[in-house]
Amino acid sequence: MYLGIDAGTSEIKALVLNSAGEIMATAGAPLTLQRPHPHWSEQDPAQWWQATQQVIDQLRQQLGASWCEIRAIGLSGQMHGAVLLGQDNEVLRPCILWNDTRSAAECQQLNSLAPELHAVAGNLAMPGFTAPKLLWLARHEPTIFNRIATVLLPKDYLRWMMSGEKISEMSDAAGTLWLDVAQRQWSASLLAACGLTREQMPRLVEGSHPAGKLKAEVARQWGLSDEVMIAGGGGDNAASAVGIGAINPGDAFISLGTSGVLFAVNDGFRPDPQSALHAFCHALPQRWHQMSVMLSAASALRWLCDLLQTSETALLAEVAALSHEEQLHSPLFLPYLSGERTPHNDPQACGAFHGLTHASQRASLAYAVLEGVSFGMADGLRVLQQAGTELTCCSLIGGGARSPWWAQLMADVLNLTIITHRGGEAGGALGAARLGWLAVGGDEQQVCQKPAELERYLPDASRHQQLQPRLQQFRQLYQQQRAMRL
Repeated sequence: MYLGIDAGTSEIKALVLNSAGEIMATAGAPLTLQRPHPHWSEQDPAQWWQATQQVIDQLRQQLGASWCEIRAIGLSGQMHGAVLLGQDNEVLRPCILWNDTRSAAECQQLNSLAPELHAVAGNLAMPGFTAPKLLWLARHEPTIFNRIATVLLPKDYLRWMMSGEKISEMSDAAGTLWLDVAQRQWSASLLAACGLTREQMPRLVEGSHPAGKLKAEVARQWGLSDEVMIAGGGGDNAASAVGIGAINPGDAFISLGTSGVLFAVNDGFRPDPQSALHAFCHALPQRWHQMSVMLSAASALRWLCDLLQTSETALLAEVAALSHEEQLHSPLFLPYLSGERTPHNDPQACGAFHGLTHASQRASLAYAVLEGVSFGMADGLRVLQQAGTELTCCSLIGGGARSPWWAQLMADVLNLTIITHRGGEAGGALGAARLGWLAVGGDEQQVCQKPAELERYLPDASRHQQLQPRLQQFRQLYQQQRAMRL
């Protein structure tokens, strides 16, 4: 059997996969984040390790004697976070997360220090990426910066705790802005622009290759053999792609989690940084991917539920009861609760409802949120198409995939066939387990099959046309908001 661990922003998730590709057990442990100042988002890495221990205990209880059949472990995780270790491997400060936007000024600085950035890293400098975070630290916390011996990404901190090895892999490393993405190796010049060297970076492997074994004391504590292999793993979206079987050029999926992602597999490095489209390495060798990213997706619906003190299930039921006419006269919602990446690269963008009246009700607000996230995804699809990537269908994964109503709305907005899959909510943990399987000799074509279809949502051409005026107004509202800040 094979264990997959996904270090998300809100939860550590894990599952166990057997050699028939069946999920045998799942577990999760919640995480909290800290926002001590505006634009800040941090977590204590010790919390990740504590939550990992909790999910291991849960899985052991579920599997009983068969738990000891685990042969390999794969890791997936939130990207871009900066875990800083000192000379004695002590954590120097809380990890600065992907949705932290404090380093906007340092993005401009990085562009000046590294004019080759776009060509080599294939991406715009954005506050979410790791490199600007380190420039911010050099300016604002120089004592800590000068003590840095190693910079690790979140999932790779878990690997270090499990194995004592400082190793990363291509898909996650591509999100630092320090990787030569075409060559799949650290760029000395991009590191130097941030005052760092290759010696401060983890060793790189491919995501499906071996990357350490369990330390003897961890193996004993977990009731496993110290011969259990740990795979390179993948950044959360690349691992999710492996889990959903998006491994060949032309495969694509949408993820509706805390953030929203439109992910398309490529057979080569195809950057288009000016549109804020990401171009990263895939977690599998000799493959890359393009990705549009929204910083708030299903998290926007959770935010509204918290505000209204109701559940997602109850609110989605109210949305489904709205008439077609009520939907088209609902307010519009800009989903930029944490700023935005694709296509705006605007950390100052903010959320907004437009068109509120005394007649506005909870259901119409919820509809506006679901539609606003779908419109944001349409902006991402547009820049993918402009970059030469044409899609006809997309798999749908993440927490948002549990709503058939939202899946149909997404199909209608994007004018794409949307497919949900059994186990699609497993996301990165499933892909991580599959990468672990590959690291001990699994066959890619057998291991990385697409899960069975759950439902197929065909776009409604008439509804697509009816939504176009609202989409255009949505885009105009953002431009008006941006003009007011300039």
